[in-house]
Amino acid sequence: MISRYTRKEMGAIWTDENKYRSWLQIEVMACEAMNKLGQVPAAALKQIKQKANFTVQRIDEIEAEVNHDVIAFLTNVAEYVGPSARYIHKGLTSSDILDTSLSMLMVQAADLLIQDVKAVRKAAAAKAKKYKFTPMIGRSHGVHAEPITFGLKMALMYDEFGRALRRLEAAREVIRVGQLSGAVGTHAHLDPFVEKYVCTKLGLKPAAISTQVLQRDRHAEFMTALALVGTSVERWAQEFRHLQRTEVLEVEEYFGKGQKGSSAMPHKKNPIVGERLCGMARLLRGYALTAMENVPLWHERDISHSSAERVIVPDATIALDYMLVKLAQLVETLNVYPKQMEKNLNLTGGLIHSQQVLLLLTEKGVSREEAYRIVQRNAMACWETKRPLQELLLEDAEAMKKLNAADVAKAFDLKTHFRDVNRTFKAVGLG
Repeated sequence: MISRYTRKEMGAIWTDENKYRSWLQIEVMACEAMNKLGQVPAAALKQIKQKANFTVQRIDEIEAEVNHDVIAFLTNVAEYVGPSARYIHKGLTSSDILDTSLSMLMVQAADLLIQDVKAVRKAAAAKAKKYKFTPMIGRSHGVHAEPITFGLKMALMYDEFGRALRRLEAAREVIRVGQLSGAVGTHAHLDPFVEKYVCTKLGLKPAAISTQVLQRDRHAEFMTALALVGTSVERWAQEFRHLQRTEVLEVEEYFGKGQKGSSAMPHKKNPIVGERLCGMARLLRGYALTAMENVPLWHERDISHSSAERVIVPDATIALDYMLVKLAQLVETLNVYPKQMEKNLNLTGGLIHSQQVLLLLTEKGVSREEAYRIVQRNAMACWETKRPLQELLLEDAEAMKKLNAADVAKAFDLKTHFRDVNRTFKAVGLG
């Protein structure tokens, strides 16, 4: 069981230390590639690989003066390397480093999110199998419709997060691209071999074409995928919130010993995790919109995207990581109340079986219009008198001209609604 959110891996991806470490990795690999082309002497490459380093504090000090993060980084690295630093960043532009690094970090983040979704699916699968044939009422428009099982509901969640998994895997592939192509992407001062060499070693694909930046439709697609996964989180958090309402109370968020629900009302046990997740999903959709606004840059590049990305990409991945971990915890620890589900199933005196009666009458030769009229008349009487629909039908002379008591009893059998459960489970991969 996941007790509290203690994941630090996602936050660590977006630290300055990790960012600059990725920059250094790219710069050193570029020197390796240029060495193979005879552009960086072996002795210089050896010195670069042995001495290249940085400190975040020193980069911050230099940046405060030069007001340029990449220059500050290169200046600090040169302080460690010495004269051979003149080969570092040869033919490169800042965005070659920034964009390739960002792709690296986004891939790392995607890998964690993929793990998170798998954990959510595992939790949903466990609940689905446990409550595979636990009857509950299905609702449309918020109103009782026909019976389902809680297992089917959780199988639906499992299936939806299968699509979430595929979306994240696809988004990871879209962003798994780097570039080292120079000032406006023409490779004028940098052999394309360097780009291919560095990207391959980093597990990235070299962009087929770029300007000074990777095109931001890639980032927008990644962020939109995150927002959509977050919306699936909201969809299920909201489902569990509805099912916890006092009038329903078919499931309930785990309420820990010593936990308090309200500062004023000691009796309260509120669905606070679900509410929190619903609110955070709104953030992700906002970040996705910002990412789309970043797509139209001026000509070969501007940096209007940069300031926004420094906020939205780390925040969105950290937020979704948190949301998925908390959703997995919510599902794992969810209290499920089958007796309350049964009680609610019977609230309407059998009205939920009206379609079965309708179909039975049509099978007996009654037109659909006439059958609908007969069943609706008794259904309205059931609503008004609170008498069971089955009793009313047995007293309805017009209905009983075509039916007998055994027919009516069969129409009120729950098994009809559950005969496809095993096939459905197999269809979603839970067989």
